[in-house]
Amino acid sequence: MRVLLVLAHPVPESFAAAVAAEIRATLEKAGHEVDWLDLYREGFDPRLSEAERRAYMEPNYDPAAVSSEVARLKSADGLILVFPQWWFNLPAMLKGFIDRVFAPGVAFRHDPEGGRIEPGLDNLKHFWIFTSTGSPWWVVHLWMGNPVRRILKRGIARFCAPKASFRSFNLYDMDRATKAKRDRWLKRVRHAVSRL
Repeated sequence: MRVLLVLAHPVPESFAAAVAAEIRATLEKAGHEVDWLDLYREGFDPRLSEAERRAYMEPNYDPAAVSSEVARLKSADGLILVFPQWWFNLPAMLKGFIDRVFAPGVAFRHDPEGGRIEPGLDNLKHFWIFTSTGSPWWVVHLWMGNPVRRILKRGIARFCAPKASFRSFNLYDMDRATKAKRDRWLKRVRHAVSRL
């Protein structure tokens, strides 16, 4: 299986980077092909341009400005996103990646009758996310309603890749996580990914 592994964190020695490296090593050990896309290291520009936005609803939207990332997404059997949650949301870099790459004609098609969008990522069998939050479980789920999971599962995966299995893994209370807790979570990551 070919997996597009997307990392969105500006610090190379971050825990998110360690999680992504663990995922990559586990997948490669199992014989999967991993396409590592480190958005910061590759210099991805998350800004949706004026031209892109103006053409968004046109019938022949051209994603040429992000053609490399589009090709990588379309050739993947699985998509894994690794990122921290900041202010109960996606990092701006990852949001920009979704805005620009999950574009018309790529991740979905506009319904010619003006209704619901039609999925475009039938190639994806898996859509998984690995993330961390500074807040404890109860704040994320009970107070905030787990917004990142809802956005990615209901707002993106379901509309663009409805046949893909969606899984979400979150390390809570990251700001107070001890090395032992982080190590246990990396073990959980290895276990989950080894079953992919």
